[in-house]
Amino acid sequence: MTYHPKSDFIAVMMERGFLADCTDYQGLDEALISGVQTAYIGYDATAQSLHVGHLMNIMVLRWLQKTGHKPITLMGGGTTKVGDPSFRSDERPLLGPEQIDANIAGMQQVFAKYLSYDDSETGALMLNNAEWLDGLNYLDFLRDIGRHFSVNRMLSFESVKSRLDREQSLSFLEFNYMILQAYDFLELNRRYSCVLQMGGSDQWGNIVNGIDLTRRVLDHEIYGLTTPLLTTSDGRKMGKSQGGAVWLNGDMLSPYEFWQFWRNTTDADVGRFLKIFTELPVDECDRLGALEGSEINEAKVRLANEVTALLHGAPAAATAEATAREVFEKGGVGDDLPTLTLAEADVPISIVQLIVKSGLAKSGKEAKRLIAENGAKMDDAPLTDAGLMIDAGALSSPIKLSAGKKRHALVQLG
Repeated sequence: MTYHPKSDFIAVMMERGFLADCTDYQGLDEALISGVQTAYIGYDATAQSLHVGHLMNIMVLRWLQKTGHKPITLMGGGTTKVGDPSFRSDERPLLGPEQIDANIAGMQQVFAKYLSYDDSETGALMLNNAEWLDGLNYLDFLRDIGRHFSVNRMLSFESVKSRLDREQSLSFLEFNYMILQAYDFLELNRRYSCVLQMGGSDQWGNIVNGIDLTRRVLDHEIYGLTTPLLTTSDGRKMGKSQGGAVWLNGDMLSPYEFWQFWRNTTDADVGRFLKIFTELPVDECDRLGALEGSEINEAKVRLANEVTALLHGAPAAATAEATAREVFEKGGVGDDLPTLTLAEADVPISIVQLIVKSGLAKSGKEAKRLIAENGAKMDDAPLTDAGLMIDAGALSSPIKLSAGKKRHALVQLG
């Protein structure tokens, strides 16, 4: 796309790789240069913490505020009671109000690290859609809002179609979700003059619905912008490690484990992740991403430090780096850390074989049991997948394997 943006925000979105699609580039761009604009992203309260999969859009809100606009973090206290069916193969488990409130409290801790919530013109707002959804009168809502929705059109959305094509049940409860999300945009526009909804590209249909509804009911011009769904260069969904979700709350995942997640980035992803997850200048991101051999490892340390400092503070990042250097460079878990050196021809290799070869288990059966009982770790993160394959990319720097708390081994490529 050859659109040349006038606003700082769209320029940042484009040059750093945040932009998947926009309902009207020019209209939004003109609005952004005309004065402070309010934009939101919605978050359903389905867990006690946000995870790395949310981090890209949190950075979008941060850049929005840094470029002179007002972000809203909308907590889905109301919509979580329904559950977003987008691209899911089954219905979400329904949560009670106490659990939803506890989850929201946990998620709020993270947002405060990235956004300034204050009374200034660009101060972020933390809102909860239960404020307007909980008190809705069903018959009034059907008459005033429901009449604007075409079921034929809703059935054509990719998120709904994919469920129906696989002949998986889509409950009426879930079908209502997209109407409620559209209504959120209408209410935020009415109450807070919010003109932009942002989200992952899987939210495109829901965002367009909200724009259509707001135009029909209020006749206001509003916009939608989506970010790409992020996958790692080997095709895995961003944010999942061998141990499951990479949580952003320090009490659910230590700053050291968080740092390690970024330190273990594949070579091919370093430049892209620096642009998205740090605030280093784009030229510097490109320079670091182009490094090769052992130098790319220093770029990974820089990535891990920058991302960890934003979330947990610079001292936590420095401590994590020092701990990692102690473990990996000096074998700090006791200087006699056994080291297994593999030849290029030995990889890819299964994690089970690796545990056996490194002497941490006597047989494949024992290694599998170790994983099943949560006794195995890789780079201090729990291993849960006995089918995991380790390739040369994963071994671009030594891997630390652990069985229990006291037995460790390093694995490296010769």
